[in-house]
Formats: sequence, structure tokens, C-alpha cells
Amino acid sequence: MKNIKISVIGLGYVGLPLAMEFGKHFKVIGFDKNEDRVLSLKNSIDKTGEVPRPDFSKSKKITFSSDVKSLKGSDFLIVCVPTPVHNNSEPDLSYLEAASEIVASVISKKKHSIVIYESTVYPGVTEDVCIPIIEDLSHLTLNKDFSCGYSPERINPGDKERGIRDIIKVVSASNTAALKKVDDLYSTIVEAGTYCAPSIKVAEAAKAIENTQRDLNIAFFNELSKLFKTLDIDTKDVIDTASTKWNFIPFKPGLVGGHCIGVDPFYLTHVAKKNNFYPKVILAGRETNDKMHEFIGFSLINDMLDKKLNLVESSILVLGATFKQNCPDLRNSKSLEFADYLAKLGPSVTVHDPVANQKELKNTLKSFQINAKKKMTLKASLKVGSLNNYDAIILAVSHDNFIIYKDLIAHKHMKNKVIYDLQCFLPRELVSWRL
Repeated sequence: MKNIKISVIGLGYVGLPLAMEFGKHFKVIGFDKNEDRVLSLKNSIDKTGEVPRPDFSKSKKITFSSDVKSLKGSDFLIVCVPTPVHNNSEPDLSYLEAASEIVASVISKKKHSIVIYESTVYPGVTEDVCIPIIEDLSHLTLNKDFSCGYSPERINPGDKERGIRDIIKVVSASNTAALKKVDDLYSTIVEAGTYCAPSIKVAEAAKAIENTQRDLNIAFFNELSKLFKTLDIDTKDVIDTASTKWNFIPFKPGLVGGHCIGVDPFYLTHVAKKNNFYPKVILAGRETNDKMHEFIGFSLINDMLDKKLNLVESSILVLGATFKQNCPDLRNSKSLEFADYLAKLGPSVTVHDPVANQKELKNTLKSFQINAKKKMTLKASLKVGSLNNYDAIILAVSHDNFIIYKDLIAHKHMKNKVIYDLQCFLPRELVSWRL
């Protein structure tokens, strides 16, 4: 296996770290259709923040390219492209289909190449959607001319403690021989070990339920948080108290967005309905989490009115715009939906996030449909003392390098303001309410 060639298709939050790890051992082509992305990576710059600049020098066998021809002659082709949903919450497989077409154009019958998919899908997509595309366009036959594997990604964006090497890797394949090769391949970079699923569909299903389970659990705690607010009970106090029992599983309430937890339940329900099964639990959590920003916004406005604030003349500061802490990813950000919801109710809303790419954040803010008389504005930086300019402050995302926290904690005139802490990060005596 020493002289093999691996091609990783898609260099986002999943594909790049994977390509970099393999690049320490094997010849790797890191492929992405985005030429600007490839150029940045050639200059050792990862705008997602997943791979620090010094780490690029550790992967000496990797080449970045946007040329499809560079993929030819690959022993393994690993597909790591997004699998979002359409506006109607139906699965969008267009990226996966396009990647499969690319694979079909370069796959090598001579090498008996193995194609591995890492993208999160519902059970059946690899065998019913992707493989037929490869067979039809390449005129090759599965398990005769090429093999296929599925190894679901388990990357946790922004997590500096658990990387690819530290998370057990699930592997599966279309035949026994291919499974052995796929398992051996990932075993070279994953120190935590691998787990061989009995089939591709089992591996697909396992990935889908991992995030769906988390979505449901968070939804339960979000619902509890709403209840406890009406009872004037601190949710964190309740969770801390309940956690003293050995079998209680603590989750934190919060805004649940991003490209995994907020998407995967829709993939499961899609395949369920295709098979005439209509689940009652899977989407219950998604409905709760999808509307949590509205509950928080409505509550905030009521607290502002209690302080006799004129909403039309009020200003609100939202701290944090990405979908999670310490990660620049803005996709499906509930924090931005929350800011948009507030702006539509009348106040002027300012968004500040030092981790997000400011150009991307500015363009994302423009994409929201805001009342023509009121708009969201972006503050790239906040000066000490500038908090006096806002009637309400919401800590939506607790980035580690959010230095404005110190100003917020030390400020002497916060009692006249409405402060919401959605991360349970600030001292309890400072905030009006914490989620």
C-alpha cells in the first residue's frame, strides 16, 4: 500500500483534514472545483481554520489541484462534498451526483480503483444514486472493474482536541476484499481504531442517526429551558442538580444550526416516507430547535418592553454569528436567523463576530430579507466602552477569543440593559436570562 495514490474530492471541513493526514504517508491529490480555495491551500492558508499554517509542511506528499485530469490513476478516490437540503427541506444530492460524475470520468479499470464516500446521506444513496452514475458514465461494473466503500465523516469543526486520528472510523465496502483495503487504509491514520460495519447501508444509517439523536436530545433541553423560564428557574441549576445521578445524560440547550445536526433528520425522514413509513419522533426535535430563536427573540423583546424601551429606537448587539463556537462556518447559522428575527421586529441590530470571515459575514447579512427601514449592521471590532451604545446584548456564540467578554463582565452599567446569555458563559448575576 506504500506506493498508492489517493485523491480526495472536496476540500472543506471534512476533506482537507483527511487529505492532510493521508498526505503524511501517501501520494495525495487534494481536489476542489473552487480555484480560489485551491490557490489558498497552495499558499498554506486554510480559511476554515481546521488546518493551522504550520501543519501544511507536515503533509509533504500532497498536491492541491482544481484540474480533473490530476485525479487519473488513483487507487482510492474519496468523496467529501456537502449534502445540504433544499428550501423545502428535501435532500440536495447535486454535489454528490456531480462528484460521482467526476469519479466516473477518471476511474481506472486497470487499477481496480476503490471509490469511498464520506458525505452524510440517508441509507441507500451510495448504492442507489452514486454507484449507478459511475457505472453508467464509465461503462464499468461494480465489484468487477471497481469497488465502492462508505466511511462516514465524524469531523467536529472547531474541535482542537478530537481530530481524525482520535475518533473511531466506521468503514464499509461493496465486497470483502475492498473492505479489507478500506480498513487498512484508514487504519494508517486513525489511532483510535476502525469499526467494520456489516454493510454500506448500515454505515450510512449509523451516521444519520448520530446527529439526529443529538438533535432530539438538545430539543428536549430546549423545551425544558422554555418551561423553566416560565417557572423562573435557572435551567443550568436544574441540569447540574440532575447530573448528580449516575445515569442522567446532560445536554445543553441552545441554537442548533450548521450543516449536520440541522440537516440529517430531514435525510432520515425523506427515506422513511419513500418507504411509506411516517415517523413521529425524528422531526419533533427539529421543529423545536428550528423555532428556538423565535422564542428567545420574543422573550427578549418582552423584557425590553418591561424596561420601558422604545423598540423602534432601541439598538441590540448580537455577539457571535457562526453556527458554533471557535468555528468560522456560517452555514445554517441560527444566530443570524435570530438577529434577522429581531431586526424585523423594529430595533436596529448589530452583529459582531471576530472568528467569522468578515467579507463572507457581510454578504450573508445582505442575503437576509430585512425590513427596508431597519437593517442589520456588521461591526468588525468593538472598542472598550462601546457596550453603552446598546440597550440589549445577546451572547449567542462563545468564541474563546471573544475579548469583548472581559469588557462585558467588567462593565459597571449593565443593570440598565437586557443581557441574554445563550451559552451559560457569563456570571449569572450579570445576565437577565441564560438559556
